[in-house]
Amino acid sequence: MKRIGIDFGKVIMGASTNGKEDTAFFGDNFLEAMQTPPSEKAFESISRIVQLFDGDAWIISKCGPAIQDKTKKWLDHWDFYRATGFKRQHIRFCLKRHEKTAIAEELRLNYFIDDRADVLEPMRGIVENLYLFGDQTVPISGWLFPVKNWQVAMSTIESHTR
Repeated sequence: MKRIGIDFGKVIMGASTNGKEDTAFFGDNFLEAMQTPPSEKAFESISRIVQLFDGDAWIISKCGPAIQDKTKKWLDHWDFYRATGFKRQHIRFCLKRHEKTAIAEELRLNYFIDDRADVLEPMRGIVENLYLFGDQTVPISGWLFPVKNWQVAMSTIESHTR
């Protein structure tokens, strides 16, 4: 059975506007946070992932209670569930990055997309297919697949699910 985990920040939710880092999501202005856009092609790609993985797709995100609440509200604000077919109950949060590995193991994920190599590295040997999302300045090694954007992510994931 194919199961995938997807990070939220900088993967589903975009993180830059006009080439500058967008920190509005983490500030106190709720309305401004809700305007933070999705990553380009994220919703279309996740809709395809939901189909490819027969609905066994999970958002796994590291954040505290306030950002957890804001994340849920952002997903509703952008009509994420209707747009993608993603199951509302398929969201897991943790307070520390290394806890994502335990969640991946518990859910028996065999695919994971994250924008941080330090999150993916502990998953080696636990999650078969690891995808490092976005422009990266860290050296890429053979244990993960670099995916610059959702277009590259989808072609790579689709080639691995055949």
